[in-house]
Amino acid sequence: MRLTPATELEYRCKRLQELMAGEGLHAVIIVQNADLFYFTGTVQSGCLYVPLQGQPLYMVRKDFGRARMESGLREIMPFGTQKDIPAKLAEYGYPEPKRIGLELDVLPVNLFERYRNIYPQAAYVDATPLIRRVRMIKTHYEIHLMKDAADQLDKVYQRACQVVRPGMTDLELSAELEHTARTFGHQGLVRMRGFNSDIFFGHVFSGTDSAVPSYSDAPLGGMGGNPSFGQGAGLKRIEPNEPLIVDFAGCVDGYLVDQTRVLAIGAVSDRLVRGYENMLQVQELMKQIALPGIPWGHVYDECLALARRMGYADNFMGAAGAQVSFIGHGLGIEIDEYPFLARGFDKMVLEVGMAFAFEPKLVFPGEGAIGIENSFYLSNDGLKQLTYSSEELKVIYF
Repeated sequence: MRLTPATELEYRCKRLQELMAGEGLHAVIIVQNADLFYFTGTVQSGCLYVPLQGQPLYMVRKDFGRARMESGLREIMPFGTQKDIPAKLAEYGYPEPKRIGLELDVLPVNLFERYRNIYPQAAYVDATPLIRRVRMIKTHYEIHLMKDAADQLDKVYQRACQVVRPGMTDLELSAELEHTARTFGHQGLVRMRGFNSDIFFGHVFSGTDSAVPSYSDAPLGGMGGNPSFGQGAGLKRIEPNEPLIVDFAGCVDGYLVDQTRVLAIGAVSDRLVRGYENMLQVQELMKQIALPGIPWGHVYDECLALARRMGYADNFMGAAGAQVSFIGHGLGIEIDEYPFLARGFDKMVLEVGMAFAFEPKLVFPGEGAIGIENSFYLSNDGLKQLTYSSEELKVIYF
């Protein structure tokens, strides 16, 4: 277990303060777990008060001892309720904030009202765009953790090739791969910021089940175990001559990477083989055009246009009627960070330090799904690939 270095936390908070100055914010109050971990190095219950100038104050309700042990911040203190915040600020000589940022995309209304009652005369704005802009540029420390997560995913893929056999259920294979991931450090939780965006850290499904859509904002869904969580592996048995999707989010010390590989027991149809080769071509196009300064949406538009020219207008990124309007997503502590390689994101551009997954996939109802997913980051030397398992369509014979 690695603790986030104090220098990392200090740098992140200073970057946020720089953006706060540009938006005229006097303070940002952070309570969501992913953001707390990013700025404090722990997820102990409470709030982080980031003033425009000065040291951030981490006020912890539970557990203060663990927060003190796990966080490298200078100022960590116990507190009881939101009503204690003014007194804590006064101890440090911080003025009453007039314009306060909160994570309004995820903060429950009731909790928002409690914070607003502390300073009823203040103006409250959404600080999430600022937070996401800080988080989207990864440091060398973060990229190192993501490389470790890629190592974990390669072990998952190798295990899939070793244990898959005809007649086992998708769920049985998924459980075996989950065990492998956990053995090599996966925390067992994948964070996703979007509302109601429950997600499991591994999607394993075969044949027709891989083409089943779901409520999740993803190109592939799967039946799942029951309607209460209708996605992912189900009880379908793996048969010869059908595609098997192994789509896993690896995670080491809180940091995620995403990888999809396709296996088959025996050969699959010519249409699926051709589709897989075409998705590799789409990935190659992305590698050519994903450069600093390029709008996020441009990457999506160009790759979508290529897929349509290939004849996949009704299959690309989902079956007709269930297609998603993205082809890649940012990665870090959450699986839906900036940047979004998606329709309509034409004003924000790629920058050095961004990390993202790219996942061109095809869905053929009644037959199955095919595709590839890898994780990348933009360095000063160009685009670098994090995930590295063999990209061949792995055919296994018994």
